[in-house]
Amino acid sequence: MKITNICCIGAGYVGGPTMAVIALKCPDIKVTVVDLNANRIALWNDPDVTNIPIYEPGLSDIVAQTRGVNLFFSTDVDKAIDEAQIIFISVNTPTKTYGAGKGMAADLKYIELCARQIARVAKDDKIVVEKSTLPVRTAEAIKNILDNTGNGVQFQILSNPEFLAEGTAVEDLLNPDRVLIGGDQDPAGREAIQSLVDIYAKWVNPNNILTTNVWSSELSKLSANAFLAQRVSSINALSELCERTGADVNEVARAIGMDSRIGPKFLKASVGFGGSCFQKDILNLVYIAKSYNLTAVADYWEQVIIMNDHQKRRFSQKIVSTLYNTVAGKKIAFLGWAFKKDTNDTRESAAIYVADDLINETAQISVYDPKVDAEKIYNDLTMLGSRDEAENKSSLISTKDPYQACQDAHAIAILTEWDEFKSYDWQRIYDNMLKPAFIFDGRNLLDKNKMKEIGFVYQAIGS
Repeated sequence: MKITNICCIGAGYVGGPTMAVIALKCPDIKVTVVDLNANRIALWNDPDVTNIPIYEPGLSDIVAQTRGVNLFFSTDVDKAIDEAQIIFISVNTPTKTYGAGKGMAADLKYIELCARQIARVAKDDKIVVEKSTLPVRTAEAIKNILDNTGNGVQFQILSNPEFLAEGTAVEDLLNPDRVLIGGDQDPAGREAIQSLVDIYAKWVNPNNILTTNVWSSELSKLSANAFLAQRVSSINALSELCERTGADVNEVARAIGMDSRIGPKFLKASVGFGGSCFQKDILNLVYIAKSYNLTAVADYWEQVIIMNDHQKRRFSQKIVSTLYNTVAGKKIAFLGWAFKKDTNDTRESAAIYVADDLINETAQISVYDPKVDAEKIYNDLTMLGSRDEAENKSSLISTKDPYQACQDAHAIAILTEWDEFKSYDWQRIYDNMLKPAFIFDGRNLLDKNKMKEIGFVYQAIGS
């Protein structure tokens, strides 16, 4: 089947960038991104393309080239479904907060709503593509809904998980390590797989396009994130040992990363991983293992999360203990709130949990992040449920000026590895802080010798 019209349900961190790149590389295909959030769609359509709701290096340029040409953003979901030959589902699949599987299983209510809407609207055969991260055998549930509540049309369900790293999403889409497509292995399924392969093959080396059965594709996504998170927790576990023994975790990471069997990626010690995927996907993997009574498997992967939570608490405790066992009334400046550099995504950011711990100790927090606004910061804290928004606003302020954030602070905590932090006038910052002036580098970002020469009491993770 030659594809000329694509619809993507969900205009978030996956759907928006993915569809923008497909539109760029496939000018003969009309791509429509739909979402019920009218404010989000309005931002995607803002004449000033720098106001699009997702910050990713290079994304606004691609949207500027394609929007209104063959890339469109709309709230008219039914119309987009009706016209499309391929429908991508790219909606949120958060961890359940209620019922069976609470705290571990993926909440698939938005996926089910999408499936039911597709079934209701579709009047001709469609290919439905899982783009959201989903537990194994979700495709089976989607197909049951489509086949039993639809209008008698034929649906093919494909799994096409994303492997994007926020902050490098555009580059990951333009030059992916691999594109994974899973589907049924009967003739109709293979034909549907080929339709999607043909789209990606317009810019991706065919050798990097892998096709599997749908269950292998779904599990591969969870497994990839689990393996990456495992590496982060492993190096963070070693960072605590390094601090006790006098070793330097950066030197240890470099030494083991030069082993070709291990490699250097995801071996940077930090205050802990965040983002929408790692914790959610590992918890999902744990839940699946437990549902099959694979207790040892579940316990193994759950330890990755336990280590990550420990690292965040340990960082908070280090700040308190170093500041003479009290931060009551003391100003702590946070540089960074996003979970990593080059994104405005704050989901599961370590900064949220460190701030919560310190506010519980009655510290005053001042935050600077170049891409995260105050409203988002207050919402993140309030969502934890420790305090209401008014209480959070009395304990935390957000500023657009990093020097103001650090003015009269007792300590600075670096929570995001934004490159701009390395170029600051650190002598000026030091001169305007209370003495002794402390830096707690949760990202191993700064030159520790330079910081000590200026006069800072400098502590970094793992050294």
